[in-house]
Amino acid sequence: MFFNLPTLLTWARIVAIPLIVGVFYLPSLDGATRNLTAAVLFIIFALTDWADGWLARRMNQTSAFGAFLDPVADKFLVCASLLVLVELDRVGALIALVIIGREIAISALREWMASIGASRSVAVHMLGKLKTGTQMVAIPFLLYDGVILRFIDTRLWGTGLIYLAAILTIWSMVYYLQKALPEIRAKSR
Repeated sequence: MFFNLPTLLTWARIVAIPLIVGVFYLPSLDGATRNLTAAVLFIIFALTDWADGWLARRMNQTSAFGAFLDPVADKFLVCASLLVLVELDRVGALIALVIIGREIAISALREWMASIGASRSVAVHMLGKLKTGTQMVAIPFLLYDGVILRFIDTRLWGTGLIYLAAILTIWSMVYYLQKALPEIRAKSR
């Protein structure tokens, strides 16, 4: 279904991208307000990733279109936020390149595997979910770029978590490639 509640939440993540990016271009906001606003927006829209899946299952409104759009929305949200963080010099370009490059490579791999009828070999794995979860915590920490509760330095924690996310990104990519390799070999003969 194109316009049910779960799918509308997924669309909301895509609509959120210009909002999160645009916050940093509003001259009327000071730096701390920009950071807080972007971090809060990211958290709200990242939570829709959990909510749309839960609602789709709960309301029996799962659809092929929703299953397609959900990971696309996640990737757009993460990639746009990483580009903002690179521009703000809070994430290194290499880290962003690793994460964004993996997203493109694995999406292409999944598309190709689906076209040859082997999509089950690259189905979502817990390692990929852990990578996504780590990114979804690291990014708002880095967007906020301050101290919370008087002792949590979000830049420090966010940097550590984004490096962990990059490691998990590479690890999960290797995992998915290894799972696909037998199918790739079989189809190339």
